[in-house]
Amino acid sequence: MSVVIGIAGGSGSGKTTVQRRVMERFGPRRIALLDHDAYYHDLAHLEPDQRARFNFDHPDALESDLLVDHLDRLLAGEPVQKPTYSFETHRRLEETETVEPRPVILVDGILVLAEPALRVRMDVKLYVDAAPDVRLMRRIERDLHERGRSVESVLDQYRRTVRPMHLEFVEPSKRHADVIIPRGGRNEVAIDMVLARVQSLLDLDH
Repeated sequence: MSVVIGIAGGSGSGKTTVQRRVMERFGPRRIALLDHDAYYHDLAHLEPDQRARFNFDHPDALESDLLVDHLDRLLAGEPVQKPTYSFETHRRLEETETVEPRPVILVDGILVLAEPALRVRMDVKLYVDAAPDVRLMRRIERDLHERGRSVESVLDQYRRTVRPMHLEFVEPSKRHADVIIPRGGRNEVAIDMVLARVQSLLDLDH
């Protein structure tokens, strides 16, 4: 049986740092990654300007039912075809990524703890916390370099949807976490405790 780890937290909080530490500890061959970002709905039916102004930070923007189905299939020992999403065109691409069952399954995303069907399947629930100004700076850097965005568009989206949805959905989901990791994923003590817990759960299966 696989150990399912949920990693949530605001955009730019440091979830990737925590994810990388888990990868380093257990090795990529022992880990399956289901990132919620891959499950955004395809917006091909919308005009480009409508896609750009879409609320990507609301739970309804994501096909969480498909993510739950894929998680169940991995837990049953079956491989899945994870969607591939383009953040430049806001469309789901034709190609998919094969994800094989692994001893550790990471479920990552800002809203994963806000989804009851995902939470109930998690053995360890993490919330990575960071100050709002730190998260905004990291988001600007990421969107400029990785998603072809402008500073103006990033700030506009932050005001329109990112901040309000964070306050409505992401921040409240913190109460469901088993462990809250402050300082943007750079809390070595907390991360080491989480890794020890995951190792103990893996040891129980052997």
